[in-house]
Amino acid sequence: MVSGTTPHRTTVNGFDYAYVDEGSGHPVVLVHGNPSWSYYFRSLLDRLPAAGYRAVAPDHIGMGRSAKPARTSYPHTLTRRVADFSEFMAGVVPTGPVTLVVHDWGGAIALTWAVAHPERVARLVLLNTAAFPLPAGKRLPLPLRATRTPVGALAVLYLNAFAFGATVFGVRHRMPGQVRRDYLAPYDRPSRRVAVLEFVRDIPVGTGDPAYALLRQTAQRLTVFRDRPVLICWGMRDFVLDADILQRWQEIFPDAEVHEFADAGHYVLEDATTPIGNLVVDFLRRTVLSPPATSR
Repeated sequence: MVSGTTPHRTTVNGFDYAYVDEGSGHPVVLVHGNPSWSYYFRSLLDRLPAAGYRAVAPDHIGMGRSAKPARTSYPHTLTRRVADFSEFMAGVVPTGPVTLVVHDWGGAIALTWAVAHPERVARLVLLNTAAFPLPAGKRLPLPLRATRTPVGALAVLYLNAFAFGATVFGVRHRMPGQVRRDYLAPYDRPSRRVAVLEFVRDIPVGTGDPAYALLRQTAQRLTVFRDRPVLICWGMRDFVLDADILQRWQEIFPDAEVHEFADAGHYVLEDATTPIGNLVVDFLRRTVLSPPATSR
Protein backbone atom coordinates (compact mmCIF):
# COMPACT_ATOMS: atom_id res chain seq x y z
CA MET A 1 0.00 0.00 0.00
CA VAL A 2 1.38 3.39 -0.96
CA SER A 3 0.09 6.88 -0.46
CA GLY A 4 -1.35 6.99 -3.97
CA THR A 5 -3.48 3.88 -3.59
CA THR A 6 -7.14 4.51 -4.31
CA PRO A 7 -9.08 3.74 -1.11
CA HIS A 8 -12.42 2.06 -0.77
CA ARG A 9 -15.14 4.32 0.57
CA THR A 10 -18.32 3.97 2.56
CA THR A 11 -20.56 6.30 4.53
CA VAL A 12 -20.46 6.11 8.31
CA ASN A 13 -22.91 8.14 10.36
CA GLY A 14 -23.29 10.54 7.45
CA PHE A 15 -19.57 11.06 6.71
CA ASP A 16 -17.29 9.76 3.99
CA TYR A 17 -15.15 6.99 5.49
CA ALA A 18 -12.07 5.72 3.63
CA TYR A 19 -10.44 2.35 4.12
CA VAL A 20 -8.00 -0.04 2.52
CA ASP A 21 -9.29 -3.57 1.82
CA GLU A 22 -6.79 -5.98 0.30
CA GLY A 23 -6.71 -9.75 -0.13
CA SER A 24 -9.10 -12.47 0.98
CA GLY A 25 -9.38 -14.99 3.77
CA HIS A 26 -9.57 -14.40 7.52
CA PRO A 27 -10.02 -10.62 8.11
CA VAL A 28 -7.27 -8.76 9.91
CA VAL A 29 -8.53 -5.30 10.87
CA LEU A 30 -5.78 -2.73 11.45
CA VAL A 31 -6.80 0.32 13.46
CA HIS A 32 -4.58 3.39 13.63
CA GLY A 33 -4.29 6.15 16.20
CA ASN A 34 -3.31 9.82 16.20
CA PRO A 35 -1.77 11.58 14.29
CA SER A 36 -1.23 8.76 11.81
CA TRP A 37 -3.62 7.06 9.38
CA SER A 38 -3.91 3.71 7.59
CA TYR A 39 -0.58 4.49 5.91
CA TYR A 40 1.05 3.41 9.18
CA PHE A 41 0.11 -0.20 8.35
CA ARG A 42 1.34 -0.18 4.74
CA SER A 43 3.92 -2.93 5.36
CA LEU A 44 1.28 -5.26 6.83
CA LEU A 45 -1.18 -4.30 4.10
CA ASP A 46 1.37 -5.69 1.66
CA ARG A 47 2.35 -8.79 3.63
CA LEU A 48 -0.96 -10.05 4.94
CA PRO A 49 -2.74 -10.55 1.58
CA ALA A 50 0.34 -12.36 0.27
CA ALA A 51 0.12 -14.68 3.30
CA GLY A 52 -3.55 -15.49 2.64
CA TYR A 53 -5.37 -12.96 4.80
CA ARG A 54 -7.78 -10.12 4.15
CA ALA A 55 -6.30 -6.86 5.44
CA VAL A 56 -8.72 -4.03 6.26
CA ALA A 57 -7.51 -0.65 7.52
CA PRO A 58 -9.93 2.26 8.02
CA ASP A 59 -9.12 5.95 8.37
CA HIS A 60 -10.98 7.52 11.28
CA ILE A 61 -13.13 10.55 10.50
CA GLY A 62 -10.88 13.59 10.29
CA MET A 63 -7.85 11.42 9.55
CA GLY A 64 -6.13 10.07 6.46
CA ARG A 65 -8.39 10.09 3.43
CA SER A 66 -11.70 10.18 5.29
CA ALA A 67 -13.89 13.28 5.61
CA LYS A 68 -12.47 16.11 7.69
CA PRO A 69 -15.44 17.86 9.27
CA ALA A 70 -15.20 21.04 11.32
CA ARG A 71 -15.27 20.89 15.10
CA THR A 72 -18.82 22.23 15.06
CA SER A 73 -20.18 19.46 12.82
CA TYR A 74 -18.55 16.40 14.38
CA PRO A 75 -18.02 15.67 18.10
CA HIS A 76 -14.48 14.17 17.86
CA THR A 77 -15.08 12.06 20.98
CA LEU A 78 -14.17 8.49 21.82
CA THR A 79 -17.85 7.61 22.08
CA ARG A 80 -18.51 8.82 18.55
CA ARG A 81 -15.41 7.15 17.16
CA VAL A 82 -16.46 3.83 18.64
CA ALA A 83 -19.91 4.32 17.09
CA ASP A 84 -18.26 5.06 13.73
CA PHE A 85 -16.04 2.00 13.95
CA SER A 86 -19.02 -0.14 14.96
CA GLU A 87 -21.00 0.99 11.92
CA PHE A 88 -17.97 0.43 9.71
CA MET A 89 -17.53 -3.11 10.99
CA ALA A 90 -21.25 -3.85 10.58
CA GLY A 91 -21.08 -2.78 6.95
CA VAL A 92 -17.64 -3.92 5.79
CA VAL A 93 -16.75 -6.91 8.00
CA PRO A 94 -20.20 -7.85 9.29
CA THR A 95 -19.75 -11.48 10.33
CA GLY A 96 -17.24 -14.03 11.50
CA PRO A 97 -14.15 -13.80 13.67
CA VAL A 98 -11.54 -11.12 13.06
CA THR A 99 -8.04 -10.38 14.25
CA LEU A 100 -7.55 -6.84 15.55
CA VAL A 101 -4.19 -5.10 15.12
CA VAL A 102 -4.26 -1.83 17.03
CA HIS A 103 -1.90 1.08 17.57
CA ASP A 104 -2.11 4.15 19.78
CA TRP A 105 -5.69 5.47 20.18
CA GLY A 106 -6.83 2.77 17.78
CA GLY A 107 -6.70 0.41 20.74
CA ALA A 108 -9.25 2.40 22.70
CA ILE A 109 -11.57 2.58 19.69
CA ALA A 110 -11.32 -0.99 18.43
CA LEU A 111 -11.19 -2.69 21.82
CA THR A 112 -14.23 -0.80 23.06
CA TRP A 113 -16.03 -2.29 20.05
CA ALA A 114 -14.44 -5.65 20.81
CA VAL A 115 -15.64 -5.96 24.41
CA ALA A 116 -19.17 -5.36 23.14
CA HIS A 117 -18.71 -8.09 20.50
CA PRO A 118 -16.32 -10.62 22.08
CA GLU A 119 -17.65 -13.42 19.90
CA ARG A 120 -16.23 -11.59 16.87
CA VAL A 121 -12.65 -11.48 18.13
CA ALA A 122 -10.23 -14.31 17.37
CA ARG A 123 -6.91 -12.69 18.24
CA LEU A 124 -5.36 -9.41 19.35
CA VAL A 125 -2.14 -7.73 18.23
CA LEU A 126 -1.17 -4.73 20.37
CA LEU A 127 1.37 -2.19 19.11
CA ASN A 128 2.14 0.63 21.59
CA THR A 129 -1.48 1.24 22.43
CA ALA A 130 -3.81 1.61 25.40
CA ALA A 131 -7.46 0.92 26.13
CA PHE A 132 -7.65 1.97 29.76
CA PRO A 133 -7.24 5.20 31.75
CA LEU A 134 -3.73 6.26 32.78
CA PRO A 135 -2.37 4.11 35.60
CA ALA A 136 -2.61 5.66 39.06
CA GLY A 137 -0.03 8.37 39.59
CA LYS A 138 0.94 8.61 35.93
CA ARG A 139 0.63 12.00 34.24
CA LEU A 140 0.11 12.83 30.62
CA PRO A 141 3.57 13.49 29.11
CA LEU A 142 4.61 17.12 28.79
CA PRO A 143 4.38 17.35 24.95
CA LEU A 144 0.76 16.17 25.08
CA ARG A 145 -0.07 18.51 27.96
CA ALA A 146 1.44 21.38 25.97
CA THR A 147 -0.71 20.51 22.97
CA ARG A 148 -3.81 21.03 25.11
CA THR A 149 -2.91 24.66 25.91
CA PRO A 150 -4.12 27.58 23.73
CA VAL A 151 -0.63 28.15 22.32
CA GLY A 152 -0.16 24.43 21.73
CA ALA A 153 -3.48 24.23 19.92
CA LEU A 154 -2.41 27.00 17.57
CA ALA A 155 0.85 25.16 16.89
CA VAL A 156 -1.06 21.99 16.02
CA LEU A 157 -3.52 23.75 13.74
CA TYR A 158 -1.27 26.28 12.02
CA LEU A 159 2.17 24.64 12.11
CA ASN A 160 1.12 20.98 12.02
CA ALA A 161 3.40 20.61 15.04
CA PHE A 162 1.89 17.42 16.45
CA ALA A 163 1.83 15.41 13.24
CA PHE A 164 5.27 16.64 12.20
CA GLY A 165 6.68 16.04 15.67
CA ALA A 166 5.42 12.47 15.60
CA THR A 167 7.38 11.78 12.41
CA VAL A 168 10.54 13.00 14.15
CA PHE A 169 10.20 11.98 17.79
CA GLY A 170 7.94 8.95 17.26
CA VAL A 171 10.76 6.96 15.66
CA ARG A 172 14.32 6.07 16.59
CA HIS A 173 15.47 5.70 12.98
CA ARG A 174 15.06 8.72 10.76
CA MET A 175 12.12 8.51 8.38
CA PRO A 176 12.90 8.89 4.68
CA GLY A 177 11.65 12.22 3.40
CA GLN A 178 8.94 10.69 1.22
CA VAL A 179 7.60 8.64 4.11
CA ARG A 180 7.37 11.74 6.28
CA ARG A 181 5.59 13.61 3.49
CA ASP A 182 3.12 10.75 3.11
CA TYR A 183 2.33 10.78 6.83
CA LEU A 184 1.70 14.53 6.71
CA ALA A 185 -0.12 14.68 3.36
CA PRO A 186 -3.68 14.39 4.77
CA TYR A 187 -3.01 17.28 7.17
CA ASP A 188 -1.88 19.92 4.71
CA ARG A 189 -3.81 22.90 6.10
CA PRO A 190 -5.40 23.97 9.40
CA SER A 191 -8.92 22.85 8.52
CA ARG A 192 -7.57 19.33 7.97
CA ARG A 193 -5.82 19.18 11.36
CA VAL A 194 -8.85 19.54 13.61
CA ALA A 195 -9.07 15.82 14.42
CA VAL A 196 -5.36 15.68 15.26
CA LEU A 197 -5.91 18.31 17.94
CA GLU A 198 -9.22 16.93 19.16
CA PHE A 199 -7.81 13.44 19.60
CA VAL A 200 -5.28 14.83 22.08
CA ARG A 201 -7.88 16.91 23.86
CA ASP A 202 -10.08 13.84 24.33
CA ILE A 203 -7.42 11.82 26.21
CA PRO A 204 -8.86 11.50 29.72
CA VAL A 205 -6.63 12.57 32.60
CA GLY A 206 -9.31 12.60 35.29
CA THR A 207 -12.57 10.93 36.16
CA GLY A 208 -14.56 13.94 34.99
CA ASP A 209 -13.23 13.86 31.44
CA PRO A 210 -15.74 12.67 28.81
CA ALA A 211 -13.79 9.59 27.67
CA TYR A 212 -12.85 8.39 31.15
CA ALA A 213 -15.96 6.38 31.99
CA LEU A 214 -16.02 4.61 28.63
CA LEU A 215 -12.34 3.71 28.87
CA ARG A 216 -12.82 2.44 32.41
CA GLN A 217 -15.71 0.25 31.27
CA THR A 218 -13.59 -1.12 28.44
CA ALA A 219 -10.69 -1.82 30.79
CA GLN A 220 -12.93 -3.72 33.18
CA ARG A 221 -13.99 -6.09 30.38
CA LEU A 222 -10.67 -6.70 28.62
CA THR A 223 -10.03 -9.89 30.58
CA VAL A 224 -12.75 -11.55 28.46
CA PHE A 225 -9.95 -12.03 25.90
CA ARG A 226 -7.59 -13.92 28.18
CA ASP A 227 -8.61 -17.10 26.40
CA ARG A 228 -7.59 -15.67 23.01
CA PRO A 229 -4.10 -15.46 21.54
CA VAL A 230 -2.56 -12.04 22.20
CA LEU A 231 0.63 -10.73 20.59
CA ILE A 232 2.28 -7.58 21.96
CA CYS A 233 5.05 -5.82 20.03
CA TRP A 234 6.32 -2.81 21.95
CA GLY A 235 8.71 0.01 21.16
CA MET A 236 10.51 0.62 24.45
CA ARG A 237 11.62 4.15 23.51
CA ASP A 238 8.05 5.46 23.38
CA PHE A 239 7.87 8.38 25.82
CA VAL A 240 4.04 8.36 25.80
CA LEU A 241 2.98 4.71 25.79
CA ASP A 242 5.97 3.52 27.73
CA ALA A 243 7.03 0.53 29.84
CA ASP A 244 4.37 1.35 32.45
CA ILE A 245 1.64 0.94 29.86
CA LEU A 246 3.21 -2.30 28.64
CA GLN A 247 3.26 -3.57 32.23
CA ARG A 248 -0.46 -2.83 32.52
CA TRP A 249 -1.13 -4.90 29.40
CA GLN A 250 0.89 -7.76 30.85
CA GLU A 251 -1.24 -7.63 33.99
CA ILE A 252 -4.38 -7.82 31.87
CA PHE A 253 -3.02 -10.54 29.59
CA PRO A 254 -0.46 -12.53 31.63
CA ASP A 255 -0.19 -15.21 28.94
CA ALA A 256 0.39 -12.79 26.05
CA GLU A 257 3.34 -13.28 23.75
CA VAL A 258 5.45 -10.15 24.28
CA HIS A 259 8.28 -8.84 22.14
CA GLU A 260 10.12 -5.73 23.32
CA PHE A 261 12.04 -3.63 20.81
CA ALA A 262 14.70 -1.77 22.75
CA ASP A 263 15.54 0.72 19.99
CA ALA A 264 12.05 1.44 18.68
CA GLY A 265 9.78 4.37 19.43
CA HIS A 266 6.06 5.07 19.35
CA TYR A 267 5.79 4.28 15.65
CA VAL A 268 7.14 0.82 16.42
CA LEU A 269 6.09 -0.56 13.05
CA GLU A 270 8.35 2.00 11.35
CA ASP A 271 11.38 1.16 13.50
CA ALA A 272 10.91 -2.62 13.41
CA THR A 273 9.04 -3.20 10.15
CA THR A 274 10.42 -6.57 9.11
CA PRO A 275 10.65 -8.22 12.55
CA ILE A 276 7.09 -7.25 13.45
CA GLY A 277 5.80 -8.30 10.04
CA ASN A 278 7.41 -11.70 10.54
CA LEU A 279 5.99 -12.00 14.05
CA VAL A 280 2.46 -11.07 12.98
CA VAL A 281 2.35 -13.50 10.05
CA ASP A 282 3.80 -16.29 12.19
CA PHE A 283 1.35 -15.51 15.00
CA LEU A 284 -1.60 -15.74 12.62
CA ARG A 285 -0.42 -19.02 11.14
CA ARG A 286 0.12 -20.87 14.40
CA THR A 287 -2.80 -19.67 16.53
CA VAL A 288 -6.43 -20.74 16.50
CA LEU A 289 -8.82 -19.04 14.09
CA SER A 290 -12.18 -19.11 15.83
CA PRO A 291 -12.84 -17.73 19.33
CA PRO A 292 -14.70 -19.86 21.85
CA ALA A 293 -18.33 -19.02 22.53
CA THR A 294 -18.45 -16.05 24.86
CA SER A 295 -21.50 -14.43 26.38
CA ARG A 296 -21.66 -10.70 26.69
